[in-house]
Amino acid sequence: MTGAAVTAPGPAGDLGLGGAAVIVTGASSGIGAATAAELGAAGASVVLVGRREEALKARADLVVEAGGQALTVPADMAEPDSPARIAAACRERFGRIDGVVNNAAVVQHRPLQDWDTAEFDRHVAANVRGPYFLIQAALPDLLASPIRSVVNISSSSGTLHLSGQSVYGMTKAALNYLTISLAGELAPSGIRVNCIGPGPVDTPIHRTYSDDIEATYRWLAEQVPLGRIGVAGEVARWITFLLSPISSFMTGAVIPLDGGQVIHRV
Repeated sequence: MTGAAVTAPGPAGDLGLGGAAVIVTGASSGIGAATAAELGAAGASVVLVGRREEALKARADLVVEAGGQALTVPADMAEPDSPARIAAACRERFGRIDGVVNNAAVVQHRPLQDWDTAEFDRHVAANVRGPYFLIQAALPDLLASPIRSVVNISSSSGTLHLSGQSVYGMTKAALNYLTISLAGELAPSGIRVNCIGPGPVDTPIHRTYSDDIEATYRWLAEQVPLGRIGVAGEVARWITFLLSPISSFMTGAVIPLDGGQVIHRV
């Protein structure tokens, strides 16, 4: 199948996502939570996925308040059965899957000598295997959708050398490649696959590896030509744009959204 039709956006401000069902992983906080809220405001139905059920419920309330519908699915993307279970939950509640946002990730900063196989495997499972098989689980529904969009959330760490991030950066580089590979494979079916590589963004993930968050944020801001770290809403707006039919001729893109960090470090 080629040249699949898309739903045209309506008047200015209408993203063409009204009634669309979108899965967002890592939705309990940060970029995922901001994306869920943006999608709710666009009239979408959102499946919020994360490990913290109470936080998911609070975010779901915001989606509903913004004008969308919401379903929470507590799940760990490192668990092998999570992708199929998430897709089934979306299908059962909303009868369709129109988009997937692979945002969930784990990150630890450690030198080579401090890594063990269990933590290595957890990073690969959550950051690479989970997104891959969630796209696979959603594939039959995406093929039937007029929107057919996948957005992967990578990181500037997948492009840059950052000390202590050998494993996390490797998984994000793999997600970049996965985006390009699947964009080519699925393009004949009209499914678009794009990726955003955020630089430093103010999210709780930094607290998983830093005991001095203020010092960490100062250091991160120094790596960015614009002189600051980003906020989750800035990334969420790009994700929503890539999901929307407004970006219907865009696939295989890996977009650095990093305040110039990548060009600064080259």
